[in-house]
Amino acid sequence: MKVAVLDVGKTNVKGVIVDLDSGLEIAARTMPNRVLTDGPYPHFDVDGIFTFFVDCLRDFSTGHAFEAISVTAHGASGALLGDDGLALPVLDYEFRYPAGIDAAYDQIRPDFSQTFSPRLPGGLNLGAQLHYQKSAFPDAFAAARAIVTYPQYWGWRLTGRAATDVTSLGCHTDLWMPREGRFSALVDRLDIAGKVAPVGKPFDVLGYVTEGVAAQIGLDRPMPVYCGIHDSNASLLPHLLQRKAPFSVVSTGTWVVLFAVGGDLDRLDPTRDTLANVDAYGRAVPSSRFMGGREFELLTRGGGAATPEAVRRVVEEGIIVTPSVVPGSGPYPHAAHRILNAVDGLTQDEAYVAASLYEALMTATCLDLTGAAGPIVVEGPIARNGLFIEALAKAKKRPVIAVGNATGTCLGAAMLAGSSSARKTGEPDQAPVATNLLPRDFERYCTLWHEAVPA
Repeated sequence: MKVAVLDVGKTNVKGVIVDLDSGLEIAARTMPNRVLTDGPYPHFDVDGIFTFFVDCLRDFSTGHAFEAISVTAHGASGALLGDDGLALPVLDYEFRYPAGIDAAYDQIRPDFSQTFSPRLPGGLNLGAQLHYQKSAFPDAFAAARAIVTYPQYWGWRLTGRAATDVTSLGCHTDLWMPREGRFSALVDRLDIAGKVAPVGKPFDVLGYVTEGVAAQIGLDRPMPVYCGIHDSNASLLPHLLQRKAPFSVVSTGTWVVLFAVGGDLDRLDPTRDTLANVDAYGRAVPSSRFMGGREFELLTRGGGAATPEAVRRVVEEGIIVTPSVVPGSGPYPHAAHRILNAVDGLTQDEAYVAASLYEALMTATCLDLTGAAGPIVVEGPIARNGLFIEALAKAKKRPVIAVGNATGTCLGAAMLAGSSSARKTGEPDQAPVATNLLPRDFERYCTLWHEAVPA
C-alpha cells in the first residue's frame, strides 16, 4: 500500500509517498516553512504550504498510485475556522505576548497535576494562543465557528471536515487531561466548548478529498484522508508496533523530543519542560524535550566533523557547552549558556564535537527526568551523528539504537492508513555508527558537565 503524507514541520514541509510494504519513502519533495510577518502577528504561510502539497500530489499521482492521504504536523498550533476560511491567521508559536496577557492566562490555566502540561513561553501552550487571540482580537475570535488542531487543519483543507485529535490535544496544550482522556477545565474557562471540533483518533478516516481539490490534483477516484497525528507521536508509532515496554524513543528535528514508554508520570517536573504526551492510542506517555536541533545548528552553523584530534582536545581539556543555548525551554530553561575552558577558541571541528556532547548529555538528562528504562532508540537527523550515539550510550550505560532512515515521522503518519500492512521487523534497521571515538576518561567529562550546569 502506498500512502501520500503531508509532513508540516516547524522548519521544513515535506510531501512524501511511503510504501508501507517496505517501510520506505519512495518519493519526496521539501520546502522551507516560512513565517510571514504581515497581518496582526507572525503567522504560517498556510496557503503557500497547501499549494505546495497540491503540487506534490499532482506530480506524485502520475508515477505513484497512492491509495490514501495522511497528515502529520508539529504541535503547539491550531486554527480558528470561520465561514469562509480562517477567522485569524495560524499563529507562529514562537511569538511572545504582552506581559499582561501572559499574567491573565496564568490565572486561568489548570494545574500541571491535571494536564501534565508545563507552562511554556510564547504560544507553546496552545491554550495560551487561544487566550491571546481571544483577548487581542475578540470580534474575530467570536466569529470563529470551529477550532481545529494543526494536522486536522490540513485535513479540513482537503476534505472540508473539521476535527481535532488526541495526540495534538495532548501535546502541552493545557486543554487536555491525559490520564482521564478528556478536556481540562480550561476549555470552559475560555468559553470554547462549543467551538472545539470533535475529537478523533489518528486512525479514523476524516473524510474524502473534495471535488474541487481532487480536480486540482487530478484524482479520478475517491481518496480517503486520515485524521492525522502530531509529528513526534508519528515518530513514536512504528516503535510502539515493534517493541515492548520499557523503552525510549528520541525523536529529533528542530526539537529533540523524548518518549519514555513505560516511564513514570509522577516523576515529571513542570519547571524542567517535562510533560505527558498522548500516543496514537490515546495513552499518556512521560516525555521531555529541548530545542536540540535548533541549538545544534546555532553551535555548529552547519559545519564540522568529529575528528579524533577534535574529540581528544574537547574531552581532555574539558571544553563544555552549558545549557540553555535556546533559553526558555528544556531541562534548564533559565540557565545562562556558556562555553567553558575554550581558552584559544574552537575550530569548526571542535565546535561540532562540543555541540554533539552537549546534545548527548542534555538527552541523557531528559531521559532521567522521565524515569526512562530499557533500550534507547534515536531517530531523525541526529541518528547519523556517531559521536552523539556513542556519548549517549556511555552516559546512560545502556543500548542506543540509531534508526537508519532519516525520520520515522512520515512512516508513522502513513501507518495510520494501514498499520497492519507495514513492515514489523521487531528491530528497526541500524545506521552505521562510528564507535570508539571517545577516550577512556569520558566519564570524567560527564562529571565536569554536570558540575557546570545548575543543580
